[in-house]
Formats: sequence, structure tokens, C-alpha cells
Amino acid sequence: MNKFLFALCSLGLIASAHAQLKAPDADYAKVRQQFGQLNLTVNAVAESPMDGLLQVFTNKGLFFTSKDGQYFIEGNIYDLTNKVLVNDEQMRPYIQQQVEAQKSGVIEYRAADEKYVINVFTDPTCGYCRKLHNEMKDYNNAGITVRYMAFPRGGLGSETYLQMQHIWCSKDSRGAMDNAKNGDNVKPAMCTNPVKAQYELGQSFGISGTPAIILPSGRLIPGYQPAKALLAQLQAGS
Repeated sequence: MNKFLFALCSLGLIASAHAQLKAPDADYAKVRQQFGQLNLTVNAVAESPMDGLLQVFTNKGLFFTSKDGQYFIEGNIYDLTNKVLVNDEQMRPYIQQQVEAQKSGVIEYRAADEKYVINVFTDPTCGYCRKLHNEMKDYNNAGITVRYMAFPRGGLGSETYLQMQHIWCSKDSRGAMDNAKNGDNVKPAMCTNPVKAQYELGQSFGISGTPAIILPSGRLIPGYQPAKALLAQLQAGS
């Protein structure tokens, strides 16, 4: 699609972003079929305020399509009037809802004087994930509780995927996480665990690397953030 026309189409596309919005004149079955040809699983479809366009939440992130599923749009849409990235605004409520549903499966490092809670998709072999973990006291002292969610960068079936299952299944999951972040071995342990579900959830948010930080607003921040900078963003309500 011509980038100039694409930008023009984005003007005024201000989303409510909730995945349960209805588009009565849309052919949902056709949309799912067309997206299936691209190996994308449709999790939810919402109607866009711009006539003829749907927003589609998939297992690989957010995309847009015409209501008959014929035209597929990949990429960022900017609202030039309100100076916002529409994709981000649309994803936030969806991310909040999905993360809330996973809260029982996180590994939590709670701040004694908790003011904010962030969720971090992590991988113990990731250098910046280790840097973030080594500064956990800074986050906690700033009133930030950190909840870890699993995102093995090597994918399902990788050594890291197996390691993360051991961590989540350990009787002391925090201790196992500490060991893994320090590069130490983790004692094998298997159980019913959320690692696969959390990894796939991260992919549905469009995450491809770690750390990936989810703010209470549902905003996704790719990459490491020092405690001071992160606190400033949380205080600003971003």
C-alpha cells in the first residue's frame, strides 16, 4: 500500500480497541480464513471507526484488514492530529485484559512500599534481562513491583524453554529465577506450567525480544529501562 495513502487513511482512526466490539456487516469467517493463509490465528476482531476497516488481534500481534478480508495492512498507523501511535492505543486495553488473566502464573518481586506493578516478559539468557534483574532492589526501592512472565527467545522446544519450565515448576521459583539470571544451573522440575501460554501471549502482543515491559496502562516498552527512568514514566501515567 502506498505509504502516503496509508498515512492519510490513518487520520482520524482513533480506536476504542476493545476486542469485543462488533462489526455486523463484516465477514468474520472470511477474515479468519484469509488470515489463516498467512499462518495467523485470529484471537479477536474489532471494528475500526474508519469505514471499511477492521482491526484484528492475532497470535502475532495487531493487524488491519478490509471487512471482506481481502486487503491486509501491516505496519504502524499514526494519528497525526492527536500525535499518537494508533496501534499502541488500540493494543493497551487488550494487553491489560490478557495480562490480568495471567497474574496467577507470574513470578513476583514485590516492593515493600508498592506503588506500581509492572509485568516483564523475560528470558534468563538475555543480557539486558540480567541487568534488569541485578537492579531489582532499585525497582523495589522505587515502589515498583516486578512480575516476570516467560518469553524464551529461542521458542518452544529450545533449551531456554525447558529451563523456564524448571524455574516455574521449582518449589522456590524466585530462587530458581535468581540462579538462572546469575548463569547458574537450575534443578530440573516439571509440572503443569504457564510458560508456553505466556510465550504465546507475548507473541500476540507483537513481542519479539526481551525484556519487554508492560506498564499498568497496558503500554508496552520494548527493552531495558533503568528504575529512575521507568519511575518517571509511571508517575506520568504513560
